[in-house]
Amino acid sequence: QVQLIESGGGLVQAGGSLKLSCAASGRTFSSYAMGWFRQAPGKEREFVAARGWGNNTYYADSVKGRFTISRDYAKNTVYLQMNSLKPEDTAVYYCAADGTSRYGLGTNRDGYNYWGQGTQVTVSS
Repeated sequence: QVQLIESGGGLVQAGGSLKLSCAASGRTFSSYAMGWFRQAPGKEREFVAARGWGNNTYYADSVKGRFTISRDYAKNTVYLQMNSLKPEDTAVYYCAADGTSRYGLGTNRDGYNYWGQGTQVTVSS
């Protein structure tokens, strides 16, 4: 059984930083893309960042220059370093893995078929 377990969410003031972690178990994703999504209250879930084959990385325009996605392939873990946080970054953040496309880049949103339970990030003004 595949599980993605996120940690690291919390409450932070605007301008602060948080680092999210997501540990995968039950399957190795070293050849597959992993990413982060978020969902704010009353809004659709949106893409945040992805890191795929060849260490290619992709970011939503809203987080470019502030967020960094990284992976530890030995630990089957993906991270999201979030700096210069803004109140509009407040959301539940979900880790996801694209287990459908080996050597994928992580740009196909519909390919993400494994999801974590989510971790709350709240940024106060």
